[in-house]
Amino acid sequence: MHFELCTLNLPLDIIKAMKNKEKTNENNNSKIGFFPPVVSVLGHVDHGKTTLLDAIRKTDIAKREHGGITQKIGASSVEIVHEGKKRTITFIDTPGHETFRQMRGRGAKVSDVGILVVAATEGVMPQTKESIKAFQEAGIPIIVVLTKSDLPTKNPEKAKQQLLKEGVILEGFGGDVPVLEVSAKEGRNVKELLDLILLVFDLKQVKSFEKEPFEGVIIESKLDKKSGPLASIVVKKGKLLIKDDITADNIEGKIKALISSLGERVLEANVGEAVEILGFEKVPQVGSLVYKKNELALEKREVEIAKVQNISPSEKELLIILVADSEGSLEALEASLPENVGIILKKTGEVSEADVFLAKSAGAIVTSFNTKIRNEVLRLSDQEKVLVKNYTIIYELIDEIKDVLEGKKLALVEKIFGRAKVLASFPFEKTKVLGVNVIEGRVAKGDKARLMRGEEIIGESHIQSVRQGKNIVSKIEKGQEGGVIIVPFLDFTIGDVLICHG
Repeated sequence: MHFELCTLNLPLDIIKAMKNKEKTNENNNSKIGFFPPVVSVLGHVDHGKTTLLDAIRKTDIAKREHGGITQKIGASSVEIVHEGKKRTITFIDTPGHETFRQMRGRGAKVSDVGILVVAATEGVMPQTKESIKAFQEAGIPIIVVLTKSDLPTKNPEKAKQQLLKEGVILEGFGGDVPVLEVSAKEGRNVKELLDLILLVFDLKQVKSFEKEPFEGVIIESKLDKKSGPLASIVVKKGKLLIKDDITADNIEGKIKALISSLGERVLEANVGEAVEILGFEKVPQVGSLVYKKNELALEKREVEIAKVQNISPSEKELLIILVADSEGSLEALEASLPENVGIILKKTGEVSEADVFLAKSAGAIVTSFNTKIRNEVLRLSDQEKVLVKNYTIIYELIDEIKDVLEGKKLALVEKIFGRAKVLASFPFEKTKVLGVNVIEGRVAKGDKARLMRGEEIIGESHIQSVRQGKNIVSKIEKGQEGGVIIVPFLDFTIGDVLICHG
């Protein structure tokens, strides 16, 4: 597989001439998006990635002019003068090809241009090959940078020949991948590298997505002892503003602060820019896609309606919305469903009000596996006469779907009878008693019981016995306290919530 510089399969010097000719047309600048290209730098360990990035940051005119202090947010924004105009490039400080692949594996095309760093003194090494493969999978143009070119032991021609063997067809060897010898220590060809990045990016004719719904990619995340969950993102589409409601893999948040790589608080982040976000409820995973909640709901709704319109109920005897706790569960469920079941929507996370409305419009039912169904959603499903049920065992879900197809009458709506908070733990024979306070509804002997720890499902059980003091009772009402024995036993802790359902 060869890397392509752009859609024009021409040498770089010819492309430069064409570009200079195009510049005579003043309107041409409006066609080229002057938003920052996002660049990933990969290569073998100790081949000079960090030193190169440090040299690049020293060319940043904005930092020199304003004395900005670089903030470690997983990315650096560098401002330079290119062809008489101030331009910005965003460099992702990825620690290696595995993190880059992790972003790709989660559907994120985070970079516009790739920099393959190869030491001119050592040539292609194992991690160089992994980096090449990662860039190939991403399908982005690359620039080869031969570092340590100031050392007497350099052998750039040997490095180029090794790259050719790995399928990186360089300029001058019948290919279109530009190669540049750089000395980060001396600062030689660093500015030329930045100009080359912008040239490659501009020639891609990348469309600016600034007017589209917001989408970002998480490049770094952590839990800060003082600030809480922090996440660094690169904006790929739209614009992010203070107070925007966001979501990433069902982790929600509200933007409280946006911090640039210079450590400055900013009011917004645009396409190609990297910022650190304060406002997530939990720490999201690197590579997750970030959306605005209101835009995502509208976009999903349009997609879902289109899916419903494309499915003919005459072809499928039963239409369902399938919700699961993970992508793996979704795959297993989908593979096990009968052929005459049509899935109009499948997703991970929890069942939402939008799912209920979609099911009603399509004449479908909602089935979820090991997920949360809020009371508001259950109440809505009752009002709209939509069948909704959660399962914790895959074969039970599949069996009941088969029962529906066979025409058997089945109550698929999960009923929540009550909720109780665990306040204490008491030893009893060979098990433990949950000391609970009923905060909603009632808790009764024989109920199915789901143990929750925050948003996490610990497990499913049954209530075997209920006591108040020394008395055995059939149930405990709201506001009352009592002891509960569950079978099978679940490893509960103080603060857990027991949800009784049927």
